[in-house]
Amino acid sequence: MTDHTLVEVLLPGIVEPEGLQVRHASVPQPGPGQLVIAMEATGVSFAEQQMRRGRYYDQPPFPFVPGYDLVGRVQSTGPGVDPGLTGRRVAALTKVGGWASHVLVDARDAVEVPEGLTADEAETVVLNGVTAWQMLHRTARVRAGQTVLVHGAGGGVGLVLVQLARAAGVKVIGTASARHHDALRALDVTPIDYRTGNVPAQVRALAPGGVDAVFDHVGGRSVIDSWHLLAAGGTLVAYGSASTRDDTGSKQWPVLKILARTWLWNALPNGRRAHFFNIWAGKKLQQDRFRARLHTDLAEVFAALRRGDISAPVAARLPLAKAGEALRLAESGTVTGKIILTP
Repeated sequence: MTDHTLVEVLLPGIVEPEGLQVRHASVPQPGPGQLVIAMEATGVSFAEQQMRRGRYYDQPPFPFVPGYDLVGRVQSTGPGVDPGLTGRRVAALTKVGGWASHVLVDARDAVEVPEGLTADEAETVVLNGVTAWQMLHRTARVRAGQTVLVHGAGGGVGLVLVQLARAAGVKVIGTASARHHDALRALDVTPIDYRTGNVPAQVRALAPGGVDAVFDHVGGRSVIDSWHLLAAGGTLVAYGSASTRDDTGSKQWPVLKILARTWLWNALPNGRRAHFFNIWAGKKLQQDRFRARLHTDLAEVFAALRRGDISAPVAARLPLAKAGEALRLAESGTVTGKIILTP
């Protein structure tokens, strides 16, 4: 591969992971306000697992190139962009398009990665870190001494979330499969095995007065249980519907049900609040504000990573050409940490 050859992974439709296609083309030229990033690391997230089933609630029409985020070096800049950015390591949230050796982005969407972080290290916390930070500090607005419940505490977002919460002086109860419990205890998180026993009853035993916030990616019945576990003045942050990943029918319906419930719950005069977190909320209507928050919050996450407040393991590194294998591994549920694709 040369600097002039683009390698990208195409999702042609609803296929098994082995149905992903690799194609070659010319590297795009940046237009006004744009830059081209030579990708060093991109990740496999839950979003891609849903997209290949046609289940991600706002995915584009097939075929398209998946890839929610990436880290790489600026290879070229377009008119109106500081040419001094060339060679700098940056991160970007893309939603789609990241599974490529070269990615064209709006220069305003590129966030510089501080010195001292490798591409792999930075990649582990781009999507997962910003999601966790914004839910914790912008949506739930947690404070030291509070107690929160994190569902999927051993997962990509959950693992960063519990560490950021502990760094903020917050007590954490985390649901996870038993294989994650020792690692969570080492982070001073109280684990609960969601596969055995009554989860709400176990949470109530640990927090009789309720918890101050719940972070729920599960959806379905779990969201209702999460709402009822809140203390007075508590906040529910729902941010996915993992329980419906394998369902058929409308991909929007599970999210619309959560949105309807949050609207109804917020109409109740009990002081508790419910939110559905969408990392892209406000980008179309308030682009400048959205970008300012992204830059600020990702800088906070990178700083926490450099301080050692958080760490996110790399489960596996595979080349782009083995994206299908990487996706199959991610869907197996047998690994802990981020699966990274490299060029």
